[in-house]
Amino acid sequence: MRGSRLSVLTSVAVLAVVLTGQPAVAAVDPATRISGTTAVGTHNAYERGTYTYLAQALDARPGMIELDVWPDVLTRQWRVSHSNPLGNDNNCVAATSAAQLYTGTRNKNLEHCLDDIRLWLGAHPDAGPVQLKLELKTGFSARTGQGPVQLDALLAARLGDRVFRPVDLRGGYASLDAAARADAWPTRQQLAGKVLVELIPGTVEEGNPTDTLRTDVEYARHLAGLASAGTLARAQAFPAVHNAQAGDPRTRYTEVSLRPWFVVFDGDASTYVGGGIDTSWYATNHYLLVMTDAQNVPPKVGNTDPDTARARVAELAAAHASIVSADWAALPTVVGEVLPRA
Repeated sequence: MRGSRLSVLTSVAVLAVVLTGQPAVAAVDPATRISGTTAVGTHNAYERGTYTYLAQALDARPGMIELDVWPDVLTRQWRVSHSNPLGNDNNCVAATSAAQLYTGTRNKNLEHCLDDIRLWLGAHPDAGPVQLKLELKTGFSARTGQGPVQLDALLAARLGDRVFRPVDLRGGYASLDAAARADAWPTRQQLAGKVLVELIPGTVEEGNPTDTLRTDVEYARHLAGLASAGTLARAQAFPAVHNAQAGDPRTRYTEVSLRPWFVVFDGDASTYVGGGIDTSWYATNHYLLVMTDAQNVPPKVGNTDPDTARARVAELAAAHASIVSADWAALPTVVGEVLPRA
């Protein structure tokens, strides 16, 4: 259970917001490692009802944006939409320059969304880092040429050296886990203009009883294979342990050798802070912890009250979140916040 230190930190942060209308700490030292900060993420930033263009989501300076990705097994394209596996429904455009990010036809494939992110970061070199969360709705489809190898190739081709890769974290350590526990993460300043790609299993995949190889396991095996071959530099993403669980949630993986490849964790904020989960474990080991649906932690916080939303961010920063993800696109002053992580 989280101790009295968390309660004190939360109380102080919330009180500061109530009294001043501002977060307890409006910014952090750029020399702070990303493992020591809490940023705000925008859920489903690709939806046209949320932002007209994806670049507008980035204009708010979020710590994370999320894209829902489908491997279209008929056309072998990577689609971006909430519920259409065979078509696009998003705010990405086929821009070739930063000047084109806010115009043109939308509903483009994943590669164009990645182009938009790269172009925006090129025009805002001081921004970031941005955690790019990809939910693979039905998982990979290696049989149609849409597996981890192909996703890596697409990310590398479209984002290039903007990507902070697993090999960059591991350095000379034996594993990603060893590197994370040694707090080998770069600082925010070192990651300015960079993207850290997070992969989670999709809702359709998780609800499919016939899917016996989910995104997290498949990509972790991919990482292990690349490392064994001495080609880990090809990997572009970090698989996340999805869904909150007490203790070390990596124990769910029966392939023990895969566990050290997971240093990013992602789950429901209400579950993490509702009791029974010692979230200090994540901070102690310098793991990245994404808390989702932050607006639904009781009492719920809507998208019209920036002061209360700031208090919620402070509350979850005190609960050791690295990313506080929520449906607060209408609150840009909140989306751009970065706080010290407890």
